[in-house]
Amino acid sequence: MSEYTAPSKDMRFVIRELAGLDRVLAAPRFESLDIETIEQVIEEAGHFAADVLAPLNITGDREACRVEDREVAIADGFVDAYRQFVANGWQSMAAPPEYDGMGLPDAVAIAAFEMWQSANMSFSLCPMLTTGAINAIETHGTEALRGKFLPKLVSGEWSGTMVLTEPQAGSDLAALTTRAIAEGDHYRVTGTKIYITWGDHPMAENIIHLVLARLVGAPDGVRGISMFLVPKYLVNDDGSLGSRNDVYATSVEHKMGIHASPTCVLNFGDSEGAIGYLVGQENRGLSCMFTMMNRARLEVGVQGIAISERAYQLARAYAMERVQGNAPGHKDRVTIIHHADVRRMLLVMKAQVEAMRAAAYAAGALLDVSAHAADDDERRAADARLALLTPVVKGWPTEVAQEVTSLGIQIHGGMGFVEETGAAQHYRDARILPIYEGTTGIQAIDFVGRKVLGDEGMAIRSLIADMQTTVSAMEHGDLQDMRNDLADGIDVLNSGVEWLLANAARDPNLPGTAAVNLLMMTGTVLGAWQMARAATSILRGDGDYDASFRSAKLITARFYLEHILPRARAYMQAAIAGPESVMAMTEEQF
Repeated sequence: MSEYTAPSKDMRFVIRELAGLDRVLAAPRFESLDIETIEQVIEEAGHFAADVLAPLNITGDREACRVEDREVAIADGFVDAYRQFVANGWQSMAAPPEYDGMGLPDAVAIAAFEMWQSANMSFSLCPMLTTGAINAIETHGTEALRGKFLPKLVSGEWSGTMVLTEPQAGSDLAALTTRAIAEGDHYRVTGTKIYITWGDHPMAENIIHLVLARLVGAPDGVRGISMFLVPKYLVNDDGSLGSRNDVYATSVEHKMGIHASPTCVLNFGDSEGAIGYLVGQENRGLSCMFTMMNRARLEVGVQGIAISERAYQLARAYAMERVQGNAPGHKDRVTIIHHADVRRMLLVMKAQVEAMRAAAYAAGALLDVSAHAADDDERRAADARLALLTPVVKGWPTEVAQEVTSLGIQIHGGMGFVEETGAAQHYRDARILPIYEGTTGIQAIDFVGRKVLGDEGMAIRSLIADMQTTVSAMEHGDLQDMRNDLADGIDVLNSGVEWLLANAARDPNLPGTAAVNLLMMTGTVLGAWQMARAATSILRGDGDYDASFRSAKLITARFYLEHILPRARAYMQAAIAGPESVMAMTEEQF
């Protein structure tokens, strides 16, 4: 069983050459930063991932969580690891300096986050949700709420949650029934919420729940939802902890994966009602929550990359150690990495991880540019591109993670199907990723409906134009095959987009039946664009990378464009087949 190692060489390359960090560091907020400092931070984050978090991954999976006397008990070692996490200031990386945050770029935090998720996905879900809570309170909370709750959230002494769904609601938030009744300067919240990640635990001193609920007399549907801040412990005016609030975990879900992450059923108001505070305007809670959800969707996409990287590392190590069979050109039995099909599988894993990493880090840089660039037009353009890419970066890597972690098991053969190797855990952990924070179907409908049809294709045509600019710049002779492949892939993407724009109105079911294929087509071409950019950078001689890394990057890029990019055409053909066969059966025929 291999240990986790931070993929520092590829991360350094992506951050320096592909992510657009130069645009980030040009913003006034980051003018005192330099790339060397950023790389030092990421290196230390990698050490924390490998040395502290990774050793708890398998033990946490085996021990899992439980409820004892309405409190959640978690796996051994997690409380101490969290104390180290807080002591090192990791929660505060990208948080605002006015609340004692480091104020580093989100692009840097996303790179650190990838390593922590690779090392221990269950643990890292807790700080991920805290980051989202910080963003939501900073954006929508009153000055009093910000001053009272943000400093301890930023330090990590307190953690945050996202409390949305209920037993009868699932993803249909219009069906929420949790209620909030005004009482002086606060509200009393009552209801039951399910699937609340890290909804209770002993790692943090306090847990700050951001809860969707309905005020009495509020409109039906999503228009009548408000958001409330409900702490586990009430907070006194001097910042000290007060009495226990009326919110308790009644059970934890027994899940397929991420066993060490407590997914709780929370009851609000078993007695007098949980005290909460309105965040944002009444009946505008869903828009407030989207501040948290959109950030979380990017981070879940990064989780797909992270778990794929971990599965790749384990499979690569096994392939280099496992001796089995003969291979052409070798007289004796060989390690299985000498077999052509094992190499193919490893390259399918490696190439997609590197393509997805580049795309996600570029999206992370857009978070910073859209918030902090000095030029208004630059901020607006970055925000439009980020909005377009968010459902793709959430949906595409999390679906690819299903393939990559499955290949990790396949490379192990029968040993992958037993728990001792660790390969099965990666597969189990990955399965939640296309589901939470909005299923792939939800992301695809958002992408097709709001992000492509919503602006009549303006944002995605801008993206395609940028891709075509890369094709024009691929002048090096060794890039001609890749140049042609990328140009073909861009044509496929453009054809799919234009088909959607021309045909969406002819059948109300058409966008829904085509959406997932169009999203996966876009992700696949997006990855090819990033790999072509990587190859161009290598052949230009950018950076001080060693010869082995340069050669491997070129080979991996070529493999992606030859073996992965052709999938885009299949996705497009499936999309444009139309809704007729999808909708033809009666319910009884299924």
